[in-house]
Amino acid sequence: MSAHTLPISGSPANVLGKRLLVVDDHPVFRHGICQYLSQFSDVSICGEASNAQQALEAMRLHKPELALLDVSMPGTNGIELIKHMLAEEPALAILVISMHDESLYALRALRAGAKGYVRKQQAIENIMEALRKVIGGGIYVSLPFTEKLIFKAIQGSEGDLGSPVDKLSDRELEVLQLFGRGKTTREIADSLHLSVKTIETHRMHIKEKLGFKEADELMKFAAEWVEVADH
Repeated sequence: MSAHTLPISGSPANVLGKRLLVVDDHPVFRHGICQYLSQFSDVSICGEASNAQQALEAMRLHKPELALLDVSMPGTNGIELIKHMLAEEPALAILVISMHDESLYALRALRAGAKGYVRKQQAIENIMEALRKVIGGGIYVSLPFTEKLIFKAIQGSEGDLGSPVDKLSDRELEVLQLFGRGKTTREIADSLHLSVKTIETHRMHIKEKLGFKEADELMKFAAEWVEVADH
């Protein structure tokens, strides 16, 4: 077994279900969702992974038809992982599952090629409905977010109604969010497995893109933005 490949879980007898790869860096949640999904004949867990490198290796090894993955992971984040996976396997159907509100990452995930977005808080209630929708070729997001997407489409994606953070890259958005949660530069660097200098560069770019002159202004905005996004 590769040093980067986790043990396979799932029901070998369940050969009729779509092969599903589960990617999440929290073992308790990952095992829990695998155990929950094992009772359904729609899917068969073919592999698990805790980061992008493991996910790509497991995808190449087990050839899943579906992938369930988190947005926030150490190293390469979920949005970038979606792009990498689809570059190799364009037919792979990806469902994102995240603790973050849809307004933060769902549109980015869909633009990257994901077929749906489910919040972890509603995972048990909605996960099979979402997977069945994706298996059937559809796209799954919550009804309130569907309405937001339609409204945004009507107004035009380049209109003035977009959030200022839409200008940020996926990694910059992740760094902004962590600053907003009160994390220090060192803590962010450690959690994302990046250097302090890289985080400082991201902070400088975020400040420039959002039009702030002082770091204190940026930190205040980050804290207020996270508070609004969480409610």
